[in-house]
Amino acid sequence: MSKKVLFALTSHDTLGSTGRRTGFYVPEVAHPAAVFREAGYEIAYVSVQGGAAPQDGVDPNDTVVAEFLADPATAKALATTPAPGEVRAEEFDAVYFAGGHGTMWDFPGSEELAALAASVYERGGTVAAVCHGPAGLVNVRLSDGSHLVDGKRVSAFTDEEEEAVGLADVVPFSLETTLAERGARIAKAGNFAPHAVADRRLVTGQNPASAARVAELVVAEPAAR
Repeated sequence: MSKKVLFALTSHDTLGSTGRRTGFYVPEVAHPAAVFREAGYEIAYVSVQGGAAPQDGVDPNDTVVAEFLADPATAKALATTPAPGEVRAEEFDAVYFAGGHGTMWDFPGSEELAALAASVYERGGTVAAVCHGPAGLVNVRLSDGSHLVDGKRVSAFTDEEEEAVGLADVVPFSLETTLAERGARIAKAGNFAPHAVADRRLVTGQNPASAARVAELVVAEPAAR
């Protein structure tokens, strides 16, 4: 039986009061998807509200992204994502929270998405996230009441990187600080340098350049279903 990974996507498409659009960061899905497919994984998608997931960060010169978006099955899946309540955790070996600034607004408040991740984890699966995707981890609690990230090494988009892109005063909270408040041991490299860590079936990456490595680390984790 092939393994199966669930990509969790934001449904939020407005970048605060900037007038700019946002969504899930497409390279952080396309590049990991290529890694998972090469490893024989089946891929499915879920978004906070279901339906069409808003996209951001498309680079027409990125051939991996172009091929990803040109695939008819992928295009259909991204346009018709289920909501978390329509997904069965027991079907998946891993859940991967893709980044994009939209996640900062809707991932933390999705109780169903948090419960889905906790269920996958407690059944022996792997939970992964990259860049702003760890916004989906800040309120994930296990059945003993502890935060999933508590005591684990976690990488995410840093405060310094948020400052560098000029959005520290736009996002609704500091991702790095909030994860630390939940007990995460923050692991980071320099601004925009690839960096990913795996700690007891929790795999996280710092920024878009880390996305493929996150998928590689998930593939290396012993997942059970």
